[in-house]
Order: sequence, then C-alpha cells, then structure tokens
Amino acid sequence: MDTGALGKIYQDGEVIVRQGEVGDCMYVIQEGRVEVVIDENENEVVLAERGEGEFFGEMAIFDRDVRSATIRAKGQVRALTVDKKNFLRRIHKDPTMAFRIVETMSHRIRELCDDVARLSEPNN
Repeated sequence: MDTGALGKIYQDGEVIVRQGEVGDCMYVIQEGRVEVVIDENENEVVLAERGEGEFFGEMAIFDRDVRSATIRAKGQVRALTVDKKNFLRRIHKDPTMAFRIVETMSHRIRELCDDVARLSEPNN
C-alpha cells in the first residue's frame, strides 16, 4: 500500500467500527476488503463484504445513531473517513454523488428485504 496516500491503514482483523457504538462518519474503502458482521445472541454473523471503492457507515451521516454492525478488515485495508461536514461539501461540488449514495443504499435495502423474505419462508 502507498504510505503517502490519504486514509488510515487497518490491519487484518482490526475492527474499524463496532456494532452498538455511536457513529458520526462514514468510510470509503480505498484499498482492500472489509467484512460486515453482526453479533446476534452472542453469535457472529457475517452479512457482507465490501471492497475497494465501496463505502460503509453512511447511516451515521444521516442519523447519528449507534452502529448497526461491526466492520472488520480482511487483510490490510486503507479507508478514508468522511464526516458530515466533508460529505455535504462533496455533495455540493458533485451532486451526482448524492444520487450514487442513495442508489447504493437502496440496493442494500432491497438485498436485505430479499434476505428477510427468504428467511421467512416456511422451509427455513
């Protein structure tokens, strides 16, 4: 990884955000992969993986509520932190960025709905 680039480097297995903690920023993955996990009744469930160019933690920009999942580095990861002020500044410069964020969030909600429907089927 380029040591002169922006962003923070996280080592394999390092927790970037923890479920239940209050968040106030989102992250953009510049290099590497992360896994999204939740602690459900003391069992860890891996929900997804995210890679280079993807983002996570975006809900904290909008609602400043507790984190809904833990994000952990899979291998070495470089991620850029984006707080609300910088997020709004970027949106002002590039309004299409807002559309891309909403589009991604919509896609993730649709996937979640599909997962819930699948788990609700009588054979599961």
